Amino acid sequence: MDTVEGPRPKAAEGELVVEMKACGLCGTDIEKIRGEYTAAMPVLGHEAAGVVAEVGKGAADFRVGDRVFPHHHVSCGSCRLCTSGSETMCPDYRRSNLNPGGFSEYFRVPADNVKRGGVLRLPAHVGFEHAAMIEPVACCIRAIRRTRVKSGDTVLVVGAGPVGLMHAILLSKAGAKTVVSDVAPRRLEFAKPFAGTVLDASAEDVPGAMAKLTGGVGADSVVVASGSPKALVQALKSVRKGGTVCLFGIPFEGSRLDYDLSDVYNREVSLVPSYGATEAETTEALALMASGKADFLPLITHRFGLADFAKGLDAAERGAAMKVVITP
Repeated sequence: MDTVEGPRPKAAEGELVVEMKACGLCGTDIEKIRGEYTAAMPVLGHEAAGVVAEVGKGAADFRVGDRVFPHHHVSCGSCRLCTSGSETMCPDYRRSNLNPGGFSEYFRVPADNVKRGGVLRLPAHVGFEHAAMIEPVACCIRAIRRTRVKSGDTVLVVGAGPVGLMHAILLSKAGAKTVVSDVAPRRLEFAKPFAGTVLDASAEDVPGAMAKLTGGVGADSVVVASGSPKALVQALKSVRKGGTVCLFGIPFEGSRLDYDLSDVYNREVSLVPSYGATEAETTEALALMASGKADFLPLITHRFGLADFAKGLDAAERGAAMKVVITP
């Protein structure tokens, strides 16, 4: 992709302009570039952190120079969906976004994001690269909560990419026995320090392996950190009766599932999708990082400047990188 020159954004009333210091490259960014993303608003770059460069009138809680993480989406907090606990399904949630996106020297944060608590100040000891992972970690926190994982549970994470390993780190902190599966040798090797057990799905029967690990019962829960329909089938075959499968990875547009749904019914398996995160989870993610109880920095393997964005994209697409972070 070519670098595009444009005017520096200006802060209207209630808005902020942030100078980007680090922005993570997400799998959804790659899907948007490929034209495979199913949601609206294909803005590139939402895992951003930086320094406030301009404060619009009315955004009185912030000052130029503040180190911040701005969440790209916020809900209204008052509609039926929000008050029912489905904040990420709020009509307002996907309308807000960073402009022109996190892969910019400067980007504008909408007034609603500022007003509704979407911008978090960073403690001095939390670096920008770590802060750039607040959003994906927050999404994982919400997914684990929706999956109702308990200490002592055996949880399979299907997919050893960056978010898969974020799940593994969080699940281990929650006291779960964590298993990670993937088909890529490089990712499987990288995953070993983060999971109790690593399974090569290209060479072994993962559902059979899960049965052996659990005395024939199966995983209590499975987090599908991949958009592949085959990954979801693997999850459904690996979970125990009465267990839960969390659909976290975004299926590509037009995905179809070749699976006997009577099996889901007869085994009383719960299928729970998890989309995005709220300000509650972003705040929790930042607090976890600030406390030092969880370190996600080891997941970053490659760093590229904005001018070399195409190289970062190539490294991620080829599977040569785990987590890619873009800096100015």
